[in-house]
Amino acid sequence: MTPKSLKKKGSLATRTKTARRVQDATPANQLEIAIGEQVRAFRKQLHMTVAEVASQADLSPGMLSKIENGLTSPSLATLKALSGALNVPVTAFFRKYEEERDATFVKAGQGLNIERRGTRAGHQYQLLGHTVGKRVFVEPYLISLTEESDVFPLFQHDGVEFIYMLRGEVIYRHASETYRLSAGDSLFFDADAPHGPEELVTLPIRFLAVIVEPRGSDS
Repeated sequence: MTPKSLKKKGSLATRTKTARRVQDATPANQLEIAIGEQVRAFRKQLHMTVAEVASQADLSPGMLSKIENGLTSPSLATLKALSGALNVPVTAFFRKYEEERDATFVKAGQGLNIERRGTRAGHQYQLLGHTVGKRVFVEPYLISLTEESDVFPLFQHDGVEFIYMLRGEVIYRHASETYRLSAGDSLFFDADAPHGPEELVTLPIRFLAVIVEPRGSDS
């Protein structure tokens, strides 16, 4: 093999690595990449090391490194911890992502797993989008309930909420009324009244929930 052919092989390897990086930057993980870039930028502004920020946020340096490189989806609890360590609001981590595009594309199973009040084993909340700097606050969730539970927390917040059932059957409470929802059913309601699942009738249960609130304080 001649030196020239060796050089060509090296160029091909470089092109392959570049192609892989471009492929990695698909819409499925662009949110994680944008969050990671913001976390790194805020950390460097404070002249802090990865180890220092990780310690402040009660994370391992390895986990923080993965977050900064867009290799993992941080939970809402993790983002809150990082916001405290870096002294910025949680929404600051989404700014770069929102500034660069007006659409959010999330591949199946790639929503941002977050923790909400009542989150437990078998109760999964996946955030499918997030508005920042808009006149209204909109968050669509894919919610999966796969385990029996005797007690469910009731949620209550400003704005309205829309639920569309995809699978299973659930008794859903809104204020003093209950509704039996199965695949294809929907429920649209004022969210300032207590609401939430009251009885899991047929598991597994999966539904879309879209929360729309007037723009208020940073969260």
